[in-house]
Amino acid sequence: MGRSGKLPSGVSARLKRWKKGHSSDSNPALCRHRQAARSRFFSRPSGKSDLTVDAVKLHNELQSGSLRLGKSEAPETAMEEEDVPAFTEKSSATFLSGLSDCTNVTFSKVQRFWESNSAAHKEICAVLAAVTEVIRSQGGKETETEYFAALMTTMEAVESPESLAAVAYLLNLVLKRVPSPVLIKKFSDTSKAFMEIMSAQASSGSTSALRWVLSCLATLLRKQDLEAWGYPVTVQVYHGLLSFTVHTKPKIRKAAQHGVCSVLKGSEFMFGEKAPAHHPAAISTAKFCIQEIEKSGGSKEATTTLHMLTLLRDLLPCFPEGMVKSCSETLLRVMTLSHVLVTACAMQAFHSLFHAKPSLSTLPAELNAQIITALYDYVPSENDLQPLLAWLKVMEKAHINLVRLQRDLGLGHLPRFFGNATTCLLSPHSQVVTVATQSLQEILKECVAPHMADIGSVTSSASGPGQYVAKMFRAVEEGLMYKFHAAWSSVLQLLCVFFEVCGKQAHPVMKKCLQSLCDLRLSPHFPHTAALDRAVGAAVASMGPEVVLQAVPLEIDGSEETLDFPRSWLLPVIRDHVRDTRLGFFTTYFLPLATTLKSKAMDLAQAGSTVESKIYDTLQWQIWTLLPGFCTRPTDVAASFKGLARTLGTAISERPDLRVTVCQALRTLITKGCEAEADRAEVSRFAKNFLPILFNLYGQPVAAGDTPAPRRAVLETIKTYLTITEPQLVNGFLEKASEKVLDPASSDFTRLSVLDLVVALAPHADEAAISKLYSTIRPYLESKAHGVQKKAYRVLEEVCASPQGPGAHFVQSHLDDLKKTLLDSLRTTSSPAKRPRLKCLIHIVKKLTAEHEEFITALVPEVILCTKEVSVGARKNAFALLVEMGHAFLRFGPSQEEALQRYLILIYPGLVGAVTMVSCSILALTHLLFEFKGLMGTSTVEQLLENVCLLLASRTRDVVKSALGFIKVAVVVMDVVHLAKHVQLVMEAIGKLSDDMRRHFRMKLRNLFTKFIRKFGFELVKGLLPEEYHKVLVNIRKAEARAKRHRALDQAAEEEEEEEEPAQGKGDSIEEILADSDSEDEDNEKEERSRGREQRRLARQRSRAWLKEGGGDEPLNFLDPKVAQRVLATQPGPGRGKKKDHGFKVSADGRLIIREEEDDAATARTEEEEGTKGEDEEMADLIEDLGFRSKKHQKLKHQKEADDEDLEVPPQYQAGGSGIHRPVAKKATPGAEYKAKKAKGDVKKKGRLDPYAYIPLNRTKLNRRKKVKLQGQFKGLVKAAQRGSQVGRKLRKKDRRP
Repeated sequence: MGRSGKLPSGVSARLKRWKKGHSSDSNPALCRHRQAARSRFFSRPSGKSDLTVDAVKLHNELQSGSLRLGKSEAPETAMEEEDVPAFTEKSSATFLSGLSDCTNVTFSKVQRFWESNSAAHKEICAVLAAVTEVIRSQGGKETETEYFAALMTTMEAVESPESLAAVAYLLNLVLKRVPSPVLIKKFSDTSKAFMEIMSAQASSGSTSALRWVLSCLATLLRKQDLEAWGYPVTVQVYHGLLSFTVHTKPKIRKAAQHGVCSVLKGSEFMFGEKAPAHHPAAISTAKFCIQEIEKSGGSKEATTTLHMLTLLRDLLPCFPEGMVKSCSETLLRVMTLSHVLVTACAMQAFHSLFHAKPSLSTLPAELNAQIITALYDYVPSENDLQPLLAWLKVMEKAHINLVRLQRDLGLGHLPRFFGNATTCLLSPHSQVVTVATQSLQEILKECVAPHMADIGSVTSSASGPGQYVAKMFRAVEEGLMYKFHAAWSSVLQLLCVFFEVCGKQAHPVMKKCLQSLCDLRLSPHFPHTAALDRAVGAAVASMGPEVVLQAVPLEIDGSEETLDFPRSWLLPVIRDHVRDTRLGFFTTYFLPLATTLKSKAMDLAQAGSTVESKIYDTLQWQIWTLLPGFCTRPTDVAASFKGLARTLGTAISERPDLRVTVCQALRTLITKGCEAEADRAEVSRFAKNFLPILFNLYGQPVAAGDTPAPRRAVLETIKTYLTITEPQLVNGFLEKASEKVLDPASSDFTRLSVLDLVVALAPHADEAAISKLYSTIRPYLESKAHGVQKKAYRVLEEVCASPQGPGAHFVQSHLDDLKKTLLDSLRTTSSPAKRPRLKCLIHIVKKLTAEHEEFITALVPEVILCTKEVSVGARKNAFALLVEMGHAFLRFGPSQEEALQRYLILIYPGLVGAVTMVSCSILALTHLLFEFKGLMGTSTVEQLLENVCLLLASRTRDVVKSALGFIKVAVVVMDVVHLAKHVQLVMEAIGKLSDDMRRHFRMKLRNLFTKFIRKFGFELVKGLLPEEYHKVLVNIRKAEARAKRHRALDQAAEEEEEEEEPAQGKGDSIEEILADSDSEDEDNEKEERSRGREQRRLARQRSRAWLKEGGGDEPLNFLDPKVAQRVLATQPGPGRGKKKDHGFKVSADGRLIIREEEDDAATARTEEEEGTKGEDEEMADLIEDLGFRSKKHQKLKHQKEADDEDLEVPPQYQAGGSGIHRPVAKKATPGAEYKAKKAKGDVKKKGRLDPYAYIPLNRTKLNRRKKVKLQGQFKGLVKAAQRGSQVGRKLRKKDRRP
C-alpha cells in the first residue's frame, strides 16, 4: 500500500482539477468488457459448462480448509449416484439456482443464508441447491415428500460431518410439513437411519449433526398415531431420544429435552377427539427421570440431577397422578441435600406444576395438599433472600391451585400460610416484604373473593370456611403490632384488599381492626396516613358507612368542650368512598347532625365566637358533601327519597352555600341511582316540586361579586331532571315559559333566562307543544337584540337536532315553513347567532331530498362567507355544512362525479367576487378537496389547481394565504403522476410572488418547498424557482439531510438504515395539514438528543451455600426437621446497610452532640452567613463579571436586599434581551476587584481567593453552534499576567548581568 498523507511538493500543481459535480467525466469512454458480458447475458452456452455441483463442493472445501488429501481428495456429494451433468440451460443460472428459485416455502429461511460467511450456512445452501436440481431433473414438483425422500437418500450417502449436519438441518425443516401418513408408513426405515447416525455421532466432537438428528427424531415421533406407541420399536426409539437428555454437551442435551417435551405435549393424537389423558410414554419418562436423579443424587456437583430437574420442570404437568406423586417425593428428597441450585430447580419444578393448573387426573386435591404440607419443612431462613422468594411464589401458586380443585380444603390451608407469610414481613429485605405482600393479595383476590358470596357471614364463632377467613384476618391484623412498624405500609395494603374482598360479609370480625386503625392514625408523626385512609375507605366502600361508624363513631354531636374533633378525618374518607349504601342512613344520621352543627354555628356567630362558628359551619358543610356519594347507586331510593326530598328542596332554595352540592347529588341520583323502574318513578314524582324551584333560581339575576357557577349547576340539574319528567308536565312548563317570553313586562335578563329554560324543555315536549313554541320564537329569529336572536336559534337547533320522536316529526311536517323562515331571516342574522343557525341548517340539510336542491343553492353564498366568521364555532359549523351539502348532492345523484361537479359550479362564482369572497371560496374548495378527494375527477382537481395558481398573483394577503393552503392540500391529496404535470405552473406562480408576500409567508413557503422536494427532488424544484429562492432551498436540503441522519441513528439499533427517506405521515384531518406550526421540521432544529442506554446487570447466582451455626454455645442439631433453614444461599453476617440517621451530630470519639434549638439556629445562621460571604459570593461575583448570572445568585441577592431595611426596594424590572431592553450598564472586567489602586497588577486580599481567573465549568460551552462565538472570549483574562511575566523575565535577566 502506498503511504497516505500529503502529496510531494510540486505534484499538486501538475494534477488535473475538475469542477464541482463533474468528477464522473473522467470515466473511460471504452467499456468493451461490459459490452462483451452484456452480449452473452441472454445467450445459451456454446458448450458444456464447467460449473457443476462437484466443482462448487470442491471450492467450498478449499475455502473452508477442510479438504483432506489422499484417497478421498475428491469430495463426495450427496448426489454422486446421479450421473447427470449439472450445467444450466441459461448462462444467467448459477450453482445456487436451486436455492434462489426454490418454490417450496419450507426453505424460505434457508434462502437468507447464501450471503452468510459461515461455512455451515454455505454447506446448507449447496446441499439444498443440489437436491432441488436433482428433483427438477427427475420431473418432480418440489413437494415436501419429494424433499424428504431425497434428503434421506442423501443422508445415507454423505460422510463428512459438515454435509451430514446440513442434510439433518434441512430434514428438520421439511419433516414438520411432511404429511403424517408418509411418516407413519416410513417410520421403521427413517427411525433406523436416525438411530444409526445417533449412535455413530454420540461420541464425536461435532454437535451440529447430532443436534438436528435429535430434532428430526422428535418430529418423527410426534407425527405417529396412538396405535404406533403400542409397538416396542417406537418405545425403543423414544428411549434412545430420552437417553440424550443427560448428555454432557448443552446443545445436544437441550435439543433432546426439547424433543421429549414436544413428543409428550404436542403429539398429534393428543389433540384428537379420542385423545388419552396422558401420553403413553409419560410413565416411562417419569421413571427414567427418577432413576437418573437417584443414581446421581448423592454426588456433590449433582449435574445430572440438575439436568433432570430442568426436564421435570417442563414435563411434570404431563404425568399421571402416580408418577406426579413419585416425582414429588423425589424432588422433596433431593431438597434435603441442602444444595442451593438443586433446591432452586426443585422449587421451579413445583412452581411449573401448580402454575399449569393440571387436571384432577394429574394432580388431585389431596396430593396438592400433601405437597403444601411437606413444603413447610423447607421454609428458608427469613434472611435468605432468593430461596425465600421462590418458596413464597411456589406456595402462592400451590394454594391457588388447591382452592381451584377443592374450595374447602384449600381455604383450610390458607390460615397457616398467612401466618408464615406475615412473619416474612419482619425480614430485613424489602424484596421479601414486597413479594409476601403481593402473594397474600393475589391469594385474597383469586381464592377468597370468588367464594365470599357462598361463604356467607363471617363471625368469630363461625365454623368451616368462615372460621378460616377469620383466622386469616387475625394473622394480617397482627401486622399492626409495633414490631411490624417497618412494614406497616404493606400491612395497610393487605388490610385494604381484605376489606374490599371480605368487608361485606366479614365486618363483625373487622370492627376491632378499624378501631386500631383509627387509634394508630391519631398517633403523633404517623407516616402512613394516606395508606391508612385508603384502607378505611375500602372498609367504607364494602361494609358501608353505617357499619364503620358503629365501630368508630365520629364523636361529633355539637356539645364538645374542645374543638379537637379527633375523628373528623373520617368525613373526607367517607365522602370519597361511599357507594351502594342506604340513602336512609344519611337522612336519619347525618341530616340531624348537620342541622345541629348549623344551629351551633349560628349561636356561636351571634355570641361573637367567629372562629368556633366557622369550624362548626365547615363541619356541617363537609357532612352535606357526603350526599353525592350516598346518591351513587343507593339501595333504597323508592323507600327513602320521599323523606329527603323536602329537605333537599329547602336546601336548594334557602341555602346558597349548599346549592351546588345538592344539585350535584340530584344529578348523580338520576343518572346513577335510577336503574330500576320503581326508583325512576319515585324520583320523577317529585319533578313538579323541584323543577319550579330550579326555574326560579335560574331566573334570579346574579348578585355582584357572585360566580355564575351556581346558575350553570342549576341549568344542568334542570336538563338532567327533564330526562325523567312526564311529557304532560314538560308541556305545562313550556307553555308557561312561552307566556313569560311574550310578556312585555319581562326584562332582558328574564327573557334570556327563560329562553335558556325553553332550550332545555324543547327536546322533551310533544309535537303540538313544539308547534306552538315555534310560532312563539319565530318573530325573535329576526330580533335586533343579538342575545335574544341567538337564544331563539338555539331553541330551533334543539328541535331540529332530534333524531326521532316529536322533534323529528315536527321538522318533517314543517320543512317548507322552516326553509322559508331560514331564508327570510338570512339578512337579519347577527354574528353571534351564526353558530346555532348553521347548526340548524346542518340538521335540516341531512333530511333534504332532491326536490330541495334550490334551497341548498340559495344557502351556498352565506355558508362560504361564514368560513371567515369571528367565532370559532361558527367557522367549524360552516365547514361542516359545506361538507354536508356535498353529501346531499351525492344523494341527489345521478353519478358521484357529476353531482360534485354541480355542487362546485355553485362555488366557482365566488372566485371572481370581492376579496373576502374570493378568500372564503378558496377555503371552501380546499376543505371540499380534502373531504371528497377520492370522488372528484382528476380533470376537476387539475382545473382547480390551475385557477388557484392564477390567484397567487393577487395583491391581498388573505387570498394568497388561502391559495397557498389549497396548494398544500393538493400536494398531499393528488397523485404524484397528475401533480407532476403542474409542478412548473405552481413553481412559476410562487416565483412571481412579491417580496412582501414572500417574507410574510416564508414559513408556509418553506413547508411547501419541503413537500415538493420530497416528491420531485431538489434539482427539479431549484430549476423551476428564481434565484432568490435558492438559498432557502439549500437550507431545506441540509435540514432534510440532517433529519435523515438523526432518524438513521435512532433506528440503527432496531433496523438497517433505509436508503430512501421514509414517507412523512399525512395528517388525519384538514386542520393538521393546514396547521401553520412547523411541526414537520421540529426534528431538524434539534442538534443534540439524549439517547438512553441500557446497562446490563451481570448478576450470577453462585453455587455456594453457608451453614448458620446455633445461637450461643448451643450446637447445631442436624436431626432437627427445620435444619434446612440453616442452609443459606447468602453469606450470613452483620448487616452492611447504611447507618441510620438519628438527627444528631457525632464527635470523633463517638459521642452525640446535642445543642439547644436557639444554639442550633444561631450556629446555622452563622455558618450560612460565612459560607455565603465566602465561596458563594465570590463565585457569584466572578460569574456576574464574566457575563453570566445564575438563578442562585439572583435569589441570594434578593434575599439580602429584602433583609436590609435601610436600602430602598429595587425596581422589579431588570434589563435583559436585545434592542431597547438590552442592559446598558458596562460589564465589569473579570478580576477587577483584585486590581491595585495605585500600582500595576493584582494584589491579594485577606479572606479572599488568590487573584487568578477562575472560569466556571459550563456544559453549554460544548454547543458546536456557539463555538465561533465563544472563541477568544477568555483570551483577555491572562494578558495582564503575560505582560507581567515578560517584565519580570527582563528584570531577572538584567539582574544576572555582571
